[in-house]
Amino acid sequence: MGTVFKRCNHSSDEWSRCQHPYVIRYRSLSGRQTEQGGFRTQTKAVSRLSEIHAAKSQASSSSGFRQERADRYGRMTFKEYAEQWRLGQRHLAPSSARHLDSLLKHHIFPVLGSRRMNSFDHRVVDDFIRTLEVADTGLATQSNAFDKLSAVLTDAQRLGIYDFNPTDGVKPPQYTPGRATIPTVEQLRNIRQIGDDRLRLICDLMSGCGMRNSEAVAVNIDNIVADNVYRITEQVNQATKDYDRLKHRKSGEYREVPLPPRIRQSIEQYAAEHGSIDGYLLRDPRDSSRPFQPYLLQNQWQRLKRANRAAIPDGMVLYSLRHFFASRCLQLRIPITDVADWMGHKSLDMTFRIYRHLMPGSIKSAAESLDFALVA
Repeated sequence: MGTVFKRCNHSSDEWSRCQHPYVIRYRSLSGRQTEQGGFRTQTKAVSRLSEIHAAKSQASSSSGFRQERADRYGRMTFKEYAEQWRLGQRHLAPSSARHLDSLLKHHIFPVLGSRRMNSFDHRVVDDFIRTLEVADTGLATQSNAFDKLSAVLTDAQRLGIYDFNPTDGVKPPQYTPGRATIPTVEQLRNIRQIGDDRLRLICDLMSGCGMRNSEAVAVNIDNIVADNVYRITEQVNQATKDYDRLKHRKSGEYREVPLPPRIRQSIEQYAAEHGSIDGYLLRDPRDSSRPFQPYLLQNQWQRLKRANRAAIPDGMVLYSLRHFFASRCLQLRIPITDVADWMGHKSLDMTFRIYRHLMPGSIKSAAESLDFALVA
């Protein structure tokens, strides 16, 4: 366990009467010989030595358990480990879970599925990215696959398989969303004219309130909480085909968006002409007990594009109507933080990457403002 002694010329029989302090000597966890002194009595010195021994025993036991766990999980293949990790991702929305399963099945498991977990390092991760590049995998998919791989390896690091994260030092795929195609006011007017009442309502909700198409088809007249405020509380989930929580939100959470008077009038007029069920304006045309499905809207959009190429030019998609809302807000110098909140983006970075080119130049306006202030 260790030794207790004094640094003086007195014999051990005289230590109890000697005024010199006791010293203890022991080996640390690293095996290095270590000493501590200053103990006035032998009892205190022995007690301290016992504490150190107990702490070493506990640390040794913990270290042994950690090593045993690292050995057990480290021998697993990546596919085996990732499948266990996947069971813990219960917080994912159905669409996100489906996307994760697709990435694992089609992009990650074919390359890394049979590799032992304890064989990962930064070279293995870098080779994985190069494999995706050689296969001409899209940058968005590369970026998403790297994020999921990182999540699994980070979990393994916490479990003790690695003393380091194998993704450290690896340059991730750089995905930058392309510039959004944004309809002009005239194009927006043409789209409203060629569509039926349902498409016009959805067009108004997406371009005037910034809703996603899955949110627009869940429009409810009871969600008009003020003359100029609409509360978005749910969407129609494309996987479950039923009403569900908002993207990037927990169940019961909502976001409130500006409601221009013309859009409020559009909602109220549609309700007056077509009625509503429990406040919902849009229902499945074949079964009014079910929500209106976003794919039906997408089908109608494609038919309109084929029949009206002049009104809906190439490159314009249904989602472009939502981009119109964001572009107008930014051109009106509304803070991008507010726009990101209204759009329901997960982070401000996403809003900035998509719409940065639409923001008015700030250098010129800053120079003019500063010049005015300095003169004043």
